[in-house]
Amino acid sequence: MATSISSSPSPTFSFNDEHYIIGVVTASWNNHITDVLQQGALDVLTKAQREQSIEIIEFAVPGAFEIPTAAQWLFENGCDAVINLGCVIKGDTPHFDYVCNAVTDGIAQLALKHSKPCIFGIITTNNEQQAFDRAGGSLGNKGAEAAEAALWMLLAKSSLES
Repeated sequence: MATSISSSPSPTFSFNDEHYIIGVVTASWNNHITDVLQQGALDVLTKAQREQSIEIIEFAVPGAFEIPTAAQWLFENGCDAVINLGCVIKGDTPHFDYVCNAVTDGIAQLALKHSKPCIFGIITTNNEQQAFDRAGGSLGNKGAEAAEAALWMLLAKSSLES
């Protein structure tokens, strides 16, 4: 069960002189949810652009299952981090489990393969109301949180390298 947004870590960013290319992959399936996640992520990144050189590349895919492939393409084309946004709502068949497992494994493998942040911003819920709660509702915007995580990881890695 998710906790309220107030229990989320609050990153403190130390911006630097580096230029980052950040990809945002958004699944079109359940777009009434994913559009809100995407806007939350873009709001965070746009705000960060005031202090950090960031180029944003947006990439749409049909559904959550296709997200890891698009993230791979973005890494191959120079992205320093990829934020992956989607929404999978449980139905009456095991399809939910297959999609969620494939997306989770794919995103984790890409992060390790490329040694770059590949952020999991996929909402996986039992019903539509739980998705709304996580897409700008009572539990915040998981897209915005995913963008914060990407920035946090990029800047943390940069601090190790300096």
